[in-house]
Amino acid sequence: MPKLTLLPLLAAFLPAPALAHPHIFVETGLRIEVNAQGQLTGIEVTWAYDEFYSMLIVEDNNLDPDHDGHLTPAELEILDGFDMRWIEGFEGDLYVRDANGPVPLGPPQKGGISEENARLITVHSRAVASVPADGLVIKAYDPTFYTAYDLTRGVTVEGPCRVEQTTPDLDAAYSKVDAMMQDLSDEAFPEVGEAFADELRLVCDS
Repeated sequence: MPKLTLLPLLAAFLPAPALAHPHIFVETGLRIEVNAQGQLTGIEVTWAYDEFYSMLIVEDNNLDPDHDGHLTPAELEILDGFDMRWIEGFEGDLYVRDANGPVPLGPPQKGGISEENARLITVHSRAVASVPADGLVIKAYDPTFYTAYDLTRGVTVEGPCRVEQTTPDLDAAYSKVDAMMQDLSDEAFPEVGEAFADELRLVCDS
């Protein structure tokens, strides 16, 4: 989840057990870009925020004074890029790995904002320094699981590759949460988000 000023304020009032469960829900879409040489060159990310979090963002910016749940083009322009102000070290809740470890992603580039049924929807892109796509593993998750991402907005690949998607074992994931919570203090933030993430593996034509 974009690490914005509002989130630490919300988290400050929650005990560690509460933080082991998601409080923000984001429908995610990924468009994976692979060139003709079979190299990953970028990923376009769509985030559709839940209604409650969208309302918090709107109210935090003193928008929608008539409270009808709809924003004018001028109001949307004010919010454009609100989730691109990332703190140092924030990975964008998007992780790519190859056989050698993490693959660095570039900073986010704005792709627009819209509003749909009182939900904010944003698009941004992350560039990649052209690595072989075959065998890459991509996951979208918040390590602390404060934000839950799902891939209901779809995953597409542009280029000579396809995606093999593996869903998480939720029983095993919740068992991991329970085990970790028993060993943590009230001030600790367990990093269990990856256990709830779908795994996307790129398979490319020879």
